[in-house]
Amino acid sequence: MILHGYYRSTAAWRVRIALNLKGLKAEHRFHHLRRGEHQAADYTRLNPQGLLPALELDEAGAVLTQSLAICEYLDETQPDPPLLPREPLARARVRAFAQAIACDIHPVQNLKVLNRLGALGLDGDARNGWARDVIADGLAACEILVASGNGAFCFGEGPGLADLCLVPQLYNAKRFGVDLSAMPRLQLVEAACAELPAFQAAAPERQADAE
Repeated sequence: MILHGYYRSTAAWRVRIALNLKGLKAEHRFHHLRRGEHQAADYTRLNPQGLLPALELDEAGAVLTQSLAICEYLDETQPDPPLLPREPLARARVRAFAQAIACDIHPVQNLKVLNRLGALGLDGDARNGWARDVIADGLAACEILVASGNGAFCFGEGPGLADLCLVPQLYNAKRFGVDLSAMPRLQLVEAACAELPAFQAAAPERQADAE
């Protein structure tokens, strides 16, 4: 497999964690987001959206896009260890948490949106304030979604889809100066994940393209 990503892409980071949790190997190819390399023709032929990540499978010509779709494909084809619980209600709750981050928080504070805000006249401080507010509001809701849990991770005693979405988003939160003091449960989960080699190896500073 070939994973197309960027060291600080939180969506690509999710997939790196999933691959590591599953014990799967992939060749890594890097596309610098701030230099626009993800918009180059050779990459958009793979992913017409021009977004990261994309995963080329071993099967000839098969390419997957969208991080959650990739993670669920990996879970369905390599089910051990599971990223999602078996029981339907529990699965739905994990998916809801993951989508709260991947669909509602991350896209609204990513580089594409921040650049668009700049084109509309917002200066750097205003753009960073936008991102900070979006992340803070979203993570406050995520804290409530997992507040009743008593396992080390978001939804139990093992890491899964929710956790691999949470950790990169908390990294972004810190980059933008979000106050996490009112989110103790999320911070405990982050600490538990930080102890695992699968999360450690996926961290941005451990990637070959890290700056």
